[in-house]
Amino acid sequence: MRQWFPLLIVLVLLNGQLLAACSSGDADDSGSAEAGPAATQVAPPADYAGRTNPFQGDDTAASDGKVIYQTNCAACHGQSAMGDGPAATSLDPKPQNLADNVAGMADGYVFWRISEGGAMAPFHSAMPAWKTILTEDQLWQVISYLRTLGG
Repeated sequence: MRQWFPLLIVLVLLNGQLLAACSSGDADDSGSAEAGPAATQVAPPADYAGRTNPFQGDDTAASDGKVIYQTNCAACHGQSAMGDGPAATSLDPKPQNLADNVAGMADGYVFWRISEGGAMAPFHSAMPAWKTILTEDQLWQVISYLRTLGG
């Protein structure tokens, strides 16, 4: 058993880091799946504020965005973007319920939150900054997909 103990410790630590990377930081507003978009929504920086989705209304972009979302976001935000992915139970704050909340948010705000992640105040979550992982077009495609959901 002693020979497995160091490996077990490494696996537990890596699992914690993986879950933290998926973190709820997406919690746009208050960071909780229950919170609505008005909850701690702050103004995005000027370079994000006026942005609009170049793929608005584009069904192909939304379809592509769904694939990107399922690959990169569903572990934390859930298959239906309700903030209930399998990793959500270990996250604090919990992932945002995107299906219900993104509809009330401006394009620039959503693009900012996904691009920059959740490490900054007032969000303080472990959501990674996706701007270094996904292209700008891919980020907009995910937003296009999210706009097809819920409320």
